[in-house]
Amino acid sequence: MPAFPGGSPTAWVNKNIKYPVLAMENGISGKVYIQFVIEKDGSITDVKVARGVDSSLDKEAVRVVKSMPKWTPGKMKDGKVVRVQYTVPLTYRLQ
Repeated sequence: MPAFPGGSPTAWVNKNIKYPVLAMENGISGKVYIQFVIEKDGSITDVKVARGVDSSLDKEAVRVVKSMPKWTPGKMKDGKVVRVQYTVPLTYRLQ
């Protein structure tokens, strides 16, 4: 499996995500599932919403995932570097 530099991708996303003001004002919260591919060079491509909540929350989740640093790519048992599809759940919770 690919490895995120510095530990958990969820922790990095939570630190860098901004709650959209419109969603906050309307009391919108929930969990957005973002799907993407980690390429052989560790870059992120094919970012899309697997299951969304609201368009403003979905767009912010996609923006943050696209801005992630490069991952350490996934490898097969024989050492061959491969593309890997990954899904990350992002929870928006109002205080």
